[in-house]
Amino acid sequence: MQKVNTADKLSLFSDHWNPRIVGELNGQHVKLARLKGEFVWHKHEQEDELFYVLSGELRIEFRDNTVILREHEFLIIPRGVEHRPVAVEEVCIMLFEPVGTQNTGNNPGPFTQANPLHI
Repeated sequence: MQKVNTADKLSLFSDHWNPRIVGELNGQHVKLARLKGEFVWHKHEQEDELFYVLSGELRIEFRDNTVILREHEFLIIPRGVEHRPVAVEEVCIMLFEPVGTQNTGNNPGPFTQANPLHI
């Protein structure tokens, strides 16, 4: 067992929309990511997804509304719900999602990270 310092882990990378795996529990990956700009519209048919904001402000857009997450807030997006994360300024987040979850869900493309790095 080793404790994880999220600030230390986040200092190891500066690119956006490229989550890094920092832990695993009960079939879930714990990931850290830096976000900036607009992501793609997508959904995960089989997986729920949890976005936890460590710093900054993240907009999660849905087809019928938008949820704004600020530092120390999180949102669970149920499987099958189409969404698009948007970060006007850089945001640092923690994600919880089942092992094997593709970050772009049903919309593969340039943002897809098929094999996220473990740090």
